[in-house]
Amino acid sequence: MSRSSPQPVPLRPELAAADLLEAARRAAEGPVREVPAGSVHVGVDLGTAYVVVAAVDGRGVPLAVASRFASVVRDGVVVEFAGAVELVRELVAEVEGRLGVELTTAATTYPPGVAISEVRACRYVVEGAGLECTRLVDEPTAANAVLRIRDGAVVDVGGGTTGIAVLRDGEVVAVMDDATGGTHVSLVIAGHLGISLEEAEARKTDPAQQAGLLGVVRPVFDKIGTLVAGHLAGHDVDTIHLVGGTAAFPGIADVVAAQTGLEVRLAPQPLLVTPLGVALHDPGDPAAHPLDTLEVGHG
Repeated sequence: MSRSSPQPVPLRPELAAADLLEAARRAAEGPVREVPAGSVHVGVDLGTAYVVVAAVDGRGVPLAVASRFASVVRDGVVVEFAGAVELVRELVAEVEGRLGVELTTAATTYPPGVAISEVRACRYVVEGAGLECTRLVDEPTAANAVLRIRDGAVVDVGGGTTGIAVLRDGEVVAVMDDATGGTHVSLVIAGHLGISLEEAEARKTDPAQQAGLLGVVRPVFDKIGTLVAGHLAGHDVDTIHLVGGTAAFPGIADVVAAQTGLEVRLAPQPLLVTPLGVALHDPGDPAAHPLDTLEVGHG
């Protein structure tokens, strides 16, 4: 495995992370009438709960986002390769239809700490969907392309895993991962209420029911906070930046803060941070940036 430092698409300095993520939210909902001049950069985020394809322009501004709930990945491992390929192909087609252009390249994510074979599987899914895979970037590093944190920790609480990146002077100095996330939250809800996992997922993401479920799912959040605290021990970290779909559950930030004793900042639109960040890592030109050998690195 070679280790590189792919540089993300440079963002316009005046574009704050909150503005970008609000633009990404709008890009996930409405049609795009015109694609600005310049290349389109694409990111594929293969999450345990959601698979997301995001496209940005050459300035890093979100153009279109398509996502779908799926169970093709489990604990950072692609368990349904054919299903993952087909889903990515469908989401790419959706984005292409909204942009009116053909997508040819994409960067993709992987959870830090997974086996190299699983990192390769993420690449093969993208290639199987008909795109040139230009970058492989661990999830919290991808997220920091949007957040642009100089010092602190990015904690990406996804469906099956929680990824952690420690940053110093803008550089990633350590990455860690644990197989605990939103799927475990859904399993606890399903067991407590005696309902299916699908129904539990629906209730977990329903804002009207989340407050009543916090007491049920708090043990999972406590575990996540304890794991984060253990990984950050020995690192000089004052602030945790929380991203990922599970981070959207109200109350998790307070629990993680209580378990770690650190300031916790919840990113706006936390589900969209990592997909947008990995899109920023796609250089957009496979001829100029070939991935002939496995290229894994921090952004």
